[in-house]
Amino acid sequence: MGELTDKVKGIANEAIGNVKQGSSNPATRAEGEAQERKGEAQQVKGSVKGALGDKV
Repeated sequence: MGELTDKVKGIANEAIGNVKQGSSNPATRAEGEAQERKGEAQQVKGSVKGALGDKV
């Protein structure tokens, strides 16, 4: 079940990050980029968990 949780959290972080990147504030845009990268990493983590059978 951890696989699905990580993937959903990753998708949510990517979406929020994309919204923040549309801001006119440079600090918020940078935060959005970082949050998008975090979401991508969470999705990879979920994929790895799925491949290893949730043993990670």
